[in-house]
Amino acid sequence: MTDDAISLQTMKPGDAARIVGFVKGERAYRQRLLAMGLTPGTVFSVTRVAPLGDPLEISVRNFTLTLRRREAAILLAERL
Repeated sequence: MTDDAISLQTMKPGDAARIVGFVKGERAYRQRLLAMGLTPGTVFSVTRVAPLGDPLEISVRNFTLTLRRREAAILLAERL
């Protein structure tokens, strides 16, 4: 993991990033994210954010995925 890793919570629609890791804890949900294809090195982009900021939609591996903010907080990424 790099020192400049960011959380998906800080990203806006149109931003692109690469997954660099996960925060500690939340092991069960981390496994679900991995099963959905959100593995380290995967490139994604934020496509939409709900008006109140939750949930957010990302485009990854030719499909869209909607994550709640607390779920997205588990992922760490670096901007592209």
